[in-house]
Amino acid sequence: MALSANLFLRQSQSLVMTPQLMQSIQLLQMTHFELNQFIAQEVEKNPLLEFASNDEDLGGYGEREAKDERFEMAGETAGEPAGDTRNDGFEGGGDDLASDWYESDNTGHADRLSNELDTNFGNVFSDDASPQRADAPELLSQWKSMPGGEAGESYDLDDFVAGQVSLRDHLNEQIPFSLPAMGDRLIAQHLVDQLDDTGYLRADLSETAERLGSTIGEVERVLNTLQLLDPPGVFARSLSECLAIQLRQKDRFDPAMERLIENLELLARRDFATLKRLCGVDEEDLLDMMAEIRQLNPKPGSGFETGISEAIMPDIVVRPSADGSWLVELNPDALPRVLVSQSYFASVSKTSQDHAFLSECLQNANWLTRSLDQRAKTIMKVASEIVRQQDAFLINGVDHLRPLNLKTVADAIKMHESTVSRVTSNKYMLTPRGLFELKYFFTVSINAVEGGDGHSAEAVRHKIRLLISNESPNAVLSDDDIVDTLKKGGIELARRTVAKYREAMNIPSSVQRRREKRALAKVGSF
Repeated sequence: MALSANLFLRQSQSLVMTPQLMQSIQLLQMTHFELNQFIAQEVEKNPLLEFASNDEDLGGYGEREAKDERFEMAGETAGEPAGDTRNDGFEGGGDDLASDWYESDNTGHADRLSNELDTNFGNVFSDDASPQRADAPELLSQWKSMPGGEAGESYDLDDFVAGQVSLRDHLNEQIPFSLPAMGDRLIAQHLVDQLDDTGYLRADLSETAERLGSTIGEVERVLNTLQLLDPPGVFARSLSECLAIQLRQKDRFDPAMERLIENLELLARRDFATLKRLCGVDEEDLLDMMAEIRQLNPKPGSGFETGISEAIMPDIVVRPSADGSWLVELNPDALPRVLVSQSYFASVSKTSQDHAFLSECLQNANWLTRSLDQRAKTIMKVASEIVRQQDAFLINGVDHLRPLNLKTVADAIKMHESTVSRVTSNKYMLTPRGLFELKYFFTVSINAVEGGDGHSAEAVRHKIRLLISNESPNAVLSDDDIVDTLKKGGIELARRTVAKYREAMNIPSSVQRRREKRALAKVGSF
């Protein structure tokens, strides 16, 4: 068979991952804080984008464009350039108004007299005058001294907020009063630099002494002094030492408490019989010692700020409506306030020579507004479907949380699973039951007995937690008992799964719970 070259005409469709499409996908999974940062960068680069003021109606971009068109018509009617949309001119002014005001015979004389006599009555009777309009309202937060900013009368609460003090700063303020010698302060500063976020010392004293050219005895002496600083328990090298430091400062570190601290692994296993024999106390004294340990802080450095904490702002607000259904709304505080100034583009393009740059800016601005609008609609679709699927949870609580996966929601709103996954990442919904991440409503399904409806894994964990919290000291439930109880309730679950859920919720085993509850029952504290 001979080979030959031929020409074919074929029509096909393909999805091209353009840079704008990639940015649209990234916008979908951005948090509120990340989205505001991205929009601020775009507004800084694009002269056609601007932030909307808080008192401006954000019902749609068309209303803003219509407003700009009204300003443009007013400017043209008044004899001003069409692009000057910042002057509060006379809306809808006609020819009579233009001739009476702008083209009167005394206009030139009034301007000349004003310039020569410097007649400015702006500072006369300032208390009775109306508030002066700011030249650039969008910059009031940055330039409070501009006209209209009311400098000296308004206060910014951020100016009165105390700065966050880190653990190292807090300790460095105390070291000069405890260690007057400069050599000791050098050792102390080296030890402070090796503290972790919880306040524990993660350093080898021998290596520290060798590095600083000192003896290990001097390093230990400085360390003993540092362990007396605030917060109590700081500079500890283990949990036992941290608790011992705090008990010494409370003058409660007696021989019995010392032996209890040395055997924390027995306390974790609830081996009260061995602890009573080692400490030489009865059950009542042992329980009192355990109550004192519970009041201690195992992480003394956790109370200090270690980083910037981001406040969670709900993207969706769900509240009951009058007809008994649920009203799902986008949080207006989480919506980005950005607008496109079409009139500014029209006015600048008449005088500017760089039409390609302006056209690109207009294209990018329109793309951003469309992407933000599409993002809001997609979040609304996903949230509405989640509320429809989890209606029983909103009414009755976590016991009625239904199993749900991404495919179910994606099929219902006719979108891809990856889109639903991006929407539910780092997005939060405020409901009458509390604030939840959208991914909270997606849980695996637990098989039901005899082919019944499946149960949500989160609802099953909640049932296990309730069963254990309601058990009595004489009838502590084992994992097998929990399996049987759940089976009677229509939930088919293996014993190893119950053990896995229990350990994930930090619930001890039945043997440990039985020891603790019986000991508490004997002293009448249960």
